[in-house]
Amino acid sequence: MEKVAHRKKVLEELAKMSPEEHHEKSRRIISNLMNDPAFIAADIIGLTISSFPEVDTKELIRSIWASGKKAAVPKCLPKSRGMDFYIIEDWNQLEVVYMHLQEPKTDEAQFVPPHGIGLMVVPGVVFSKDGYRIGFGGGYYDRYLAGYTGETRSLAFDVQLAEAIAEEPHDVPVGGIYTESGFIDTKGADR
Repeated sequence: MEKVAHRKKVLEELAKMSPEEHHEKSRRIISNLMNDPAFIAADIIGLTISSFPEVDTKELIRSIWASGKKAAVPKCLPKSRGMDFYIIEDWNQLEVVYMHLQEPKTDEAQFVPPHGIGLMVVPGVVFSKDGYRIGFGGGYYDRYLAGYTGETRSLAFDVQLAEAIAEEPHDVPVGGIYTESGFIDTKGADR
């Protein structure tokens, strides 16, 4: 199945989830991640600010803050299709940008280079069990991950998993995927 059709099919399935089911499954996924040795070891966790129907990373950010760790969120650079990450310490350091995305106010948040992020939580729509993913089509994370050497994990609902997806030369697999059912060790970090 081609990427566009696969993405559309999974997004349609996610849209069927009730708010209660979404909240409960997100809570379980976040709880699973927080027990990961890579999460425990990381001082700074990189992640996006989610929007429905993605796994709720706002709850994860609250947990990061409560545990004394730091959350770094991306600022997209549309001209280069790159990203920079900034540490946020409260919700007021965010602004709404294109496509209703929330990004850091760069003049109010602290820049963090790729080597400063201990764990990167990589978003996506569809995930293969070997760590490859179909995102929203911008390629921002693939570009960023090409120069990132830390640990990577993804958060997904079981319905977002596929046996395989078409890989492209620039695709970078993640080191593991957390779902409401548990952990999938993709061995992505070993490639």
